[in-house]
Amino acid sequence: MTIKDCIAPGDSIFCPRSYDYLSSDHCYGPDDDPTEFTNTLFPVSIIRQNSSHSSRSGADDNEDPNESISEKSDDDQAVLVPASSSCPDTEGGTSTLGTIFLIVNAALGAGLLNLPKAFDQAGGVVTAVLVQAMLLVFIMLALLILAQTANIDNSATLQEVMHTVAGVWGRRATSVIVTVYCFGSCITFLIIIGDQFDRAFASLVGSEYCHTWYYNRDFVMPASSFLLILPLCYTKKIDFLKYASAFGVFIIIYVVVLIFVEYATGDHVPGPIKTKPDDWVDVFSVIPVICFGYQCHVSVIPIYSCMKHRNIRHFSVASASAIAICVFTYTGAATFGYLTFGSMVSDDILTNYNAKKPSVMIALVAMGLKTYATYPILLFCGREGLSSIVKDFFVKDDTDTPSKEKTRRYTIATIWFVATILLAIEIPNIGAVIHVLGSFAAIFIFVFPGVCLLQTTLLKDCKLSSIKSRLTIILALSFVVLGFFLFGVVLTQGIITDLSPASTESPLCETEARGFKFYLNLFNVT
Repeated sequence: MTIKDCIAPGDSIFCPRSYDYLSSDHCYGPDDDPTEFTNTLFPVSIIRQNSSHSSRSGADDNEDPNESISEKSDDDQAVLVPASSSCPDTEGGTSTLGTIFLIVNAALGAGLLNLPKAFDQAGGVVTAVLVQAMLLVFIMLALLILAQTANIDNSATLQEVMHTVAGVWGRRATSVIVTVYCFGSCITFLIIIGDQFDRAFASLVGSEYCHTWYYNRDFVMPASSFLLILPLCYTKKIDFLKYASAFGVFIIIYVVVLIFVEYATGDHVPGPIKTKPDDWVDVFSVIPVICFGYQCHVSVIPIYSCMKHRNIRHFSVASASAIAICVFTYTGAATFGYLTFGSMVSDDILTNYNAKKPSVMIALVAMGLKTYATYPILLFCGREGLSSIVKDFFVKDDTDTPSKEKTRRYTIATIWFVATILLAIEIPNIGAVIHVLGSFAAIFIFVFPGVCLLQTTLLKDCKLSSIKSRLTIILALSFVVLGFFLFGVVLTQGIITDLSPASTESPLCETEARGFKFYLNLFNVT
């Protein structure tokens, strides 16, 4: 059956070009002019409009159906990330093992430190683990759906994937959301770096460490980030970070081992340990942390595009292994961390331990170093999202030369880095950022994959003649509805929590001047 079979005589519909599972027949009615819909901004049907036809002549309607799906028209190429930003399927690509490390490094991070507290807020270990298990089904399916959709057009970013199924405005909306999420994540990573320095200096130097300017987080965090992060922000490709990613994975494993050892051998006295939530609404408090912790869906498409063996079989092995590592680390750290301190657990589990112990000090330093390696991955994705927006509205096809692309890339990365540094200095509270980012993570994990599954299913069987297609549509709609529901609930709950006075934490060392005022005083500027 072809898509043409789904159209009544005289009806007008605009469908994507034929792929390997489609017929070469086009989807116009017999009395329609194919060019009538080519310049519209929105798809005529639920199946997305392919904007690439906007520059084709009528003769192109008879193109060879076996033409490679990776070939795009000039219009498509103008609005997508340049081909040079993706990694070709060559021997120089990332191995499956390297892909595992990249995905794990993209997923593991701040969520590990905050998850024990989320277990307490959700009502204990059993409740939180059950919620996590249900979410993991969607998380893993979402990764496979995104990768399968990326194969249609050899997409190298999440924006390109959404362009395949939702057209130009779907790509633009995705670019905006990706940019905002990645920008917020980068701020979070910088705050974590500052926190680790604070705890380390408080133990090594003393509680008044911040009164010495070169120990102050407002100096140490920007200076160290300039040396260790900024040089990694200008690259075209993301696969070179596989070595730093492997290092980051071992750091996380060390932190988990530390938490387990402290539980088994430490003399900590735990507070009350919950066995059920105080209120059913409390269950939702763990969702933003889980979504934020397991969210690697923005990074996974660039990572997948750089695989040496870019196919679903190898990606399934890599993604399943990566998620398994994440489950082990997150569940182990959260469970033993919560059982060690009970309701006395802090928002950052490492702050509950004595930083004068060498093992704890190593964990603090290691988490800081791990964060240095994660920041460039999120900046890469956010940079491509912002670059896509810029190209959409300000760059013409014939003016986007390689030199201009390089200038744009360097400019965006520099402005991005400076802006996140300035905001991280002025907003040193990580909790407010995580709550908002957790709600956006629900969009990446549920809504986007749901849209992809919905559209690709309609492309294969637009009449929904088989039971499999109907069940797939139900699953796709479940993804979308659940995603929007969790987004609203988590965002609302996060805003209420952030506005609560109890959510404010006192810094380990406080000075009269912070942020910009610190630098004004440092250089005696009045």
